[in-house]
Amino acid sequence: MPRRLLAAAAAAAAALSLVTTSSAAQADTGPLDYVALGDSYSAASGVLPPDPTAPLLCLRSTRNYPHVLAARTGAELTDVTCGAAQTSHFTTAQYPGVAPQVAALGADTDLVTMTIGGNDSGVFVGAILSCGAAGILTLGRGSPCKDKFGSRFEDTVRASTYPALVAALRAVRAKAPNAEVAVLGYPWILPATGGCFDRMPVATGDVPYLRSLQATLNDAVARAAAATGATYVDFGAVSEGHDACQRFGVRWIEPVLQTTNPVVVHPNALGEAAMATRTISVLGLG
Repeated sequence: MPRRLLAAAAAAAAALSLVTTSSAAQADTGPLDYVALGDSYSAASGVLPPDPTAPLLCLRSTRNYPHVLAARTGAELTDVTCGAAQTSHFTTAQYPGVAPQVAALGADTDLVTMTIGGNDSGVFVGAILSCGAAGILTLGRGSPCKDKFGSRFEDTVRASTYPALVAALRAVRAKAPNAEVAVLGYPWILPATGGCFDRMPVATGDVPYLRSLQATLNDAVARAAAATGATYVDFGAVSEGHDACQRFGVRWIEPVLQTTNPVVVHPNALGEAAMATRTISVLGLG
């Protein structure tokens, strides 16, 4: 074969190889197969508009952080988040006709996110309700909740919620062995001190008490993530100053009174968007 034809054939082969490599690279960088699990903080319960594809009792919003994250990254989202979910609902049905959440996972799942643990044993929700009732009775003075319950709530988180979180995350890993798993902490509900009795009826002395309980819950989530190879998305610093005592447009969590959401003490749309932004940053998806 003449030298010129040999050179042309070599160039053609190189070009074909480049096209093949480029096509393979495009295939490898397709949309993420993203599954969102978790409770009402994941579902954005109370934020309008509701997700028409969700079971009615799950109170899922189309403005929850999974939808925001998927829209910003181009990920293909399967959203099975559900308000009031506990860790047990990863492997058992929460409501009749609602499959266990891990049923949405598979070997092809690329990304899993969740907030979970806050509803377990009724500890966190129970503490907020108990402390609110106690605060009303004392007109916001003293620390009636701390005086009555002491370390009971935090002890339950350490003894019961933590191992339940580990079991739930192991169930996720078993169903989605190739996925990046991200577990979000809960943004601050109350400031470190002071409070806002007109919006969050918690006695002044119980504000740091509930804040400590939330820190203990987030610590349990972080430790469970570390124990199972998941990524913990920490909101301790970024949610400071965005608690339920702040004005509308600044707060990420809605208060009990003077609220804009029917589901109180939960993230609003601003909070959900901030949760998505933080998760994208921690996971390097942006």
